[in-house]
Amino acid sequence: MPLSRRTFLGSALAASALATTSSPASAASPPGDVVGKITVGYQGWFAAQGDNSPLNGWWHWSNNWGQPPSPSNHALMAWPDMTDYPTKYPTAFANLGDGRPATLFSNYDYSTVDVHFRWMREYGCDTAALQRFNPTGGEGPIRDAVTAHVRRAAEAHGVKFYVMYDVTNWTNMQSEIKADWTNKMRAYTSSPMYARQNGKPVVCVWGFGFNDPGRPFTPQQCQDVVDWFKGQGVYLIGGVPTHWRREVEDSRPGFGGVYRSFHMISPWMVGRIGSVADADNFYANVNSPDQAECNRLGIDYQPCVLPGDLSRRHRAHGDFMWRQFYNMVRLGAQGIYISMFDEYNEANQIAKTPETQAGIPVGSGFLALDEDGTRCSSDYYLRLTGDGGRMLKGQLALTAVRPTKPVLTDTPPVERDLAAGRPTTQSSQTQSYSSNLAVDGDPNSYWESANNAFPQWIQVDLGAVAAPRRMVLAVPPNPAWGRRTQTVAVETSADGSAFTTLLGATGYVFDPATGNSVTVTLPADARARYVRLRFTGNTGWPAAQLARWQVVG
Repeated sequence: MPLSRRTFLGSALAASALATTSSPASAASPPGDVVGKITVGYQGWFAAQGDNSPLNGWWHWSNNWGQPPSPSNHALMAWPDMTDYPTKYPTAFANLGDGRPATLFSNYDYSTVDVHFRWMREYGCDTAALQRFNPTGGEGPIRDAVTAHVRRAAEAHGVKFYVMYDVTNWTNMQSEIKADWTNKMRAYTSSPMYARQNGKPVVCVWGFGFNDPGRPFTPQQCQDVVDWFKGQGVYLIGGVPTHWRREVEDSRPGFGGVYRSFHMISPWMVGRIGSVADADNFYANVNSPDQAECNRLGIDYQPCVLPGDLSRRHRAHGDFMWRQFYNMVRLGAQGIYISMFDEYNEANQIAKTPETQAGIPVGSGFLALDEDGTRCSSDYYLRLTGDGGRMLKGQLALTAVRPTKPVLTDTPPVERDLAAGRPTTQSSQTQSYSSNLAVDGDPNSYWESANNAFPQWIQVDLGAVAAPRRMVLAVPPNPAWGRRTQTVAVETSADGSAFTTLLGATGYVFDPATGNSVTVTLPADARARYVRLRFTGNTGWPAAQLARWQVVG
């Protein structure tokens, strides 16, 4: 089976003394959309059953795309933090550690791509390199759809993008890549957000010269493609083997002329390094001579920086990635390519990832960002990328000491409604007025217990032990619901069976003049997974009534 673009190809580098800090190299090109910028590799290749895509399958989530991802059928090495996604697709994994369903996203949904490009803008990712594999087969239509989504999201959020062809397993690449650019992709250069460098639209071709059977093209075939694209007036980047300069190890011999005919060289690094020591060794023995060779030839140099394989515990809570940023900036690299933005398949993603096992499917074996004992916020590697970009641009002084905090402890925690949409139970209900209507977000739908049968109770499962700070209770705001006082006690439990009284029975006034809503402050040390309200009276109706129940924490 052909090696993937990210398969480990070992290096036989000998240990040596580290190179001394060098002065920044003179850029072959002036700043543009890739020179002097942070570019993130964007796969955009996930889909799900039920997303109405042409595949109608779990594209890149499962090994068997026809079946939902599960512990025995998945293509993942890391799990995404799904908090920000408006559209989620249920999987066959167990619930997350905090009790929420284990769901995944689809790039066929524009809302997913919009979330990703919003993150890029918020965290300082200047440019996205949209991966485009062989588009002539069955995956072509969904790749075309995702490309259109990328343009729309890039324009909405002010992020640059360009097409990055990956030639892996593309049998008729030499002719079909030209047709694809001419007939489809070139039209995207009309977007004001399509990346340009030296006044030319940017294109990258990844994979020429790699020493594996997935890219068997001859130097002559590859040179023809390079010359053709340059003849189309593009600024052409080459995604080349790590050892392109010497044409050894992951590079086949005979490709030196092809490599040196690109406008920019971007050697692959995933699988080559996994520690700070590895990064320093490559800086001394590979990156530094690479930069010198590019300077000699007047070629721009765009090395990879990677967060590290989370599944192999490479990350060292950001120290590994920051050392690469430091090395590449002191080297004077013309740009930096982040490998990758959304590579959950190989655990090299910078996109949001669960902080703890509370966000991981139970029993899945996936690691969270706290795998080495250091708590990291889900957006930590996005923040780290933003700081690395500022150092590249001279907005942050060159420093070997990581300035990015794993958790922004000086930022107050974001409060949310812990009860929203969570499972509920009740002692009884009248007709169709069930307890779930109290947490459905609709202020006019409501739970009502059996009449003339106090006491009555309603209960919500928060999914995990949480720290609720206050509750908002309400009946419908319609003035027809006249003023009433309901007597309610608050009870809590960690396991759903043994409850203790948190607040004793208290009369709460629901008045149309104040929206028929009351706020209940909870003790500062309150901890609970299950919260129960026990009603013992209602002056407006002989039953318990509740239209809105928010548990804020």
